[in-house]
Amino acid sequence: MNELEKVIEWFVEAGVSDITSNEIRTSSKKEITSLTELREAVSKIPISLKDCALNMVFGVGNPNADILLLGEAPGAEEDKQGIPFVGQSGQLLDKILAAIGLDRTEVYITNILPWRPPGNRTPTNQEIELFRPYVLKHIALVNPKIVVCLGGTATKALLQTSQGIMQLRGKWTRIEGVNAKIIPTFHPAYLLRSPSQKKEAWIDFLSVKQEMIQE
Repeated sequence: MNELEKVIEWFVEAGVSDITSNEIRTSSKKEITSLTELREAVSKIPISLKDCALNMVFGVGNPNADILLLGEAPGAEEDKQGIPFVGQSGQLLDKILAAIGLDRTEVYITNILPWRPPGNRTPTNQEIELFRPYVLKHIALVNPKIVVCLGGTATKALLQTSQGIMQLRGKWTRIEGVNAKIIPTFHPAYLLRSPSQKKEAWIDFLSVKQEMIQE
């Protein structure tokens, strides 16, 4: 059995979610009903990706938050601390949240991948497909009103789209399997490299704030 088959088998056994991309649908043999149970189950996934990382980076913040922020994958600092968005990108994200009157105690933050890819590379299409059931389960357990996709990889993974972040940012959408409204925006790491785009990200987060007021 290869690694892909082992991970698929784990999802089937754990009952994390339907794996539609592999045309597998199954009723849960055991139901995961809490973030604690999900974290424990994910830590046992038989995948070599975690062998290259120091720590699993699960999620942080309010487990009952109305806003969930979904990133790409842990970076070097996140890998060291086992906490998402604690490096330079995280510091910028904190400032963005503060600008709309929020902090980490009021939102929930996680990533598509719970382990840092080797060399900080972008998650592969196979990894995105494999971990989408985990992401959907993660979102369902938090049950937010809004999901903010930070960057193109998170957007591609959740929305299953080939469109780029430039085309999708700032546009509200919904997808099957997620109760929340979804809005893509730029990843803080991209904003650090391209500060001219901060204005667009600011517009997106103002839209998030307005949506919360309406809710």
